[in-house]
Amino acid sequence: MSSVDVFGDVLLVEDNPGDVRLTREMLQDGELDPTIHAVTDGPEALSFLRQRGEYDDAPRPDLILLDLHLARMDGDEVLEMMTDDVRDVPVVAISGSQEGAALKLDDVEDRVAACLVKPIEPDDLLDVARTL
Repeated sequence: MSSVDVFGDVLLVEDNPGDVRLTREMLQDGELDPTIHAVTDGPEALSFLRQRGEYDDAPRPDLILLDLHLARMDGDEVLEMMTDDVRDVPVVAISGSQEGAALKLDDVEDRVAACLVKPIEPDDLLDVARTL
């Protein structure tokens, strides 16, 4: 494994507090040192990316971890509504392990850099983060 001092800013779009905690722990394991900005739904993610409202001073993320199953707006809708100035930011789509996750990932695979299925293994997430 190569050592990385600072990964940068990561936008985590996840509505499950337990998954937010686990993802933070996986990314901040000592090898990577990202600043993680967690939001809970699609509209909040778009506000962050567009630097609107409470996110007017939000940084441009280096990576977006996007849960595809969100309550107010699905992740694929967020992908469609992302503005041109952040379309080059790599997006990792995350989907639940329930039946249909593979179909959901198939729908977005041409618009994302990588796809992961929950439960996410720490090594898988770290490998994707290092690659991107």
